[in-house]
Amino acid sequence: MRQAGELDESVLELTSQILGANPDFATLWNCRREVLQRLEAQKSPEELAALVKTELGFLESCLRVNPKSYGTWHHRCWLLGRLPEPNWARELELCARFLEVDERNFHCWDYRRFVAAQAAVPPAEELAFTDSLITRNFSNYSSWHYRSCLLPQLHPQPDSGPQGRLPEDVLLKELELVQNAFFTDPNDQSAWFYHRWLLGRADPQDALRCLHVSRDEACLTVSFSRPVLVGPRTETLLLMVDESPLAVEWRTPDGRNWPGHVWLCDLPATSLNDQLPHHTFRVIWTAGNAQKECVLLKGHQEGWCRDSATDEQLFRCELSVEKSTVLQSELESCKELQELEPENKWCLLTIILLMRALDPLLYEKETLQYFQTLKAVDPMRAAYLDDLRSKFLLENSLLKMEYAEVRVLHLGHKDLTVLCHLEQLLLVTHLDLSHNRLRALPPALAALRCLEVLQANDNAIESLDGVTNLPRLQELSLCNNRLQQPMVLQPLASCPRLVLLNLQGNPLCQAVGTSEYLAELLPLVNSILV
Repeated sequence: MRQAGELDESVLELTSQILGANPDFATLWNCRREVLQRLEAQKSPEELAALVKTELGFLESCLRVNPKSYGTWHHRCWLLGRLPEPNWARELELCARFLEVDERNFHCWDYRRFVAAQAAVPPAEELAFTDSLITRNFSNYSSWHYRSCLLPQLHPQPDSGPQGRLPEDVLLKELELVQNAFFTDPNDQSAWFYHRWLLGRADPQDALRCLHVSRDEACLTVSFSRPVLVGPRTETLLLMVDESPLAVEWRTPDGRNWPGHVWLCDLPATSLNDQLPHHTFRVIWTAGNAQKECVLLKGHQEGWCRDSATDEQLFRCELSVEKSTVLQSELESCKELQELEPENKWCLLTIILLMRALDPLLYEKETLQYFQTLKAVDPMRAAYLDDLRSKFLLENSLLKMEYAEVRVLHLGHKDLTVLCHLEQLLLVTHLDLSHNRLRALPPALAALRCLEVLQANDNAIESLDGVTNLPRLQELSLCNNRLQQPMVLQPLASCPRLVLLNLQGNPLCQAVGTSEYLAELLPLVNSILV
């Protein structure tokens, strides 16, 4: 009948026989929509209203067969969207009835959000609705999630403030609510997830984190707060040299020109001459509404301007005395709960996150001990926990380096499994990654434009994709890794100042012709130890 174009009420009757027994039949819902669209032009307003009423009743009967039918909820959205004056109050009552049967039916929650948006229900009323369901049953992912959507609407931040962050008085009330939840049922995951969202940071405002100019390389490098794609039809960067615009071509350090935190451009000799006492470089990020400026002084080979990781709170939120007191109290309460529930992984992870929020350096040693306990309790997620631990250790090391006001970063003997925040290492000259569990030097390592010495001995490194286009790299030590074939060293040919390379203890040292291959690949390297 469909192929013949016979789309009338008999098709509705036929499809209803099947959908009434099995609502998850998307093709038949499509067929009903085609019939209803055709009947809209043929029926009088009274007949059409009766038809819609019948269809809504049929949909409700289908939902009683399967309350989690994607096709049925979607068809109801479609049908109500075509009505001139839908009865949204009735739809909210429908949602309430189905959520009484199963308060975790996320299909119904999705539909309720659709109805609330169409009916312009005040967020405060919806928040009160989530209160009632959470009070009845704390184990309700959808209700907690809905709160995370409603609260920022109820308490928007000023345009100049961090978007997504709650006012402190609201945040403290939510922390009390969720604490009651996970102390009532420590093994339920939903409250712990919501608690983690509360501890999370708002999306940082767009910013240029660092600007570096090198006279030797005739190059300007800029680091962003988020990955961007710079190009004619994407993010726009404007470069001003001594207050005059300069047209340049932007590229990523690894040459792939994919979205990344770090972009650079070549500078003409005229913008770097020593005839003036200084040159001023200003980069304007039009899409991010941000800019940064640095000065290259006469006689200096480089100049830079960067944000402070501590001042800008890159890795944690700035805490007031009141919030610190509440979080400190929560930390003590979670420790007490952990003594009663020593194998509760959610409690252990929350203790770690609370320590990070309060003072990552003060609690560093204790945090590592809790990571060990958590890995023993939750071995299935050992790799994830190793990576999270590595991330936290690297953040701590960056803070310590900044406090010391040096450009040398020691990350040896930390059992690292992953490297992150490499865009924050733009100014580092010496990097020690020895005695860890790294399997690769990732492409993001190419952002280290000032790196002169890299030590990565005693790891499990199999790939050197990140050792690409490092203009200042002079010494590279890769002893006792898992480099199998000489061809994996190909990226090193793009490092023009490399003079010392130590590969001792790698399988490729046993390969025939390795020395000859390296001599041809790296003719400027004075010392190659294999």
